[in-house]
Amino acid sequence: MDEKLQERLAYLERQADELSDEVARQAKLVDRLARQVGLLIEREATREAEGSGGVVIGDERPPHY
Repeated sequence: MDEKLQERLAYLERQADELSDEVARQAKLVDRLARQVGLLIEREATREAEGSGGVVIGDERPPHY
């Protein structure tokens, strides 16, 4: 019985380590994506402030019409 408990404990420790690694990987990905979204928001705000935004929203006509 003691051997089975040790095997189970080793398995659970390995699973915990793998999950920890995956959480760390995902945290890095979330951080990177958050930075990218922030840069896109800044870029769009700059375009909007300069009046050179190229996104047409709803019924809005582009400036060349």
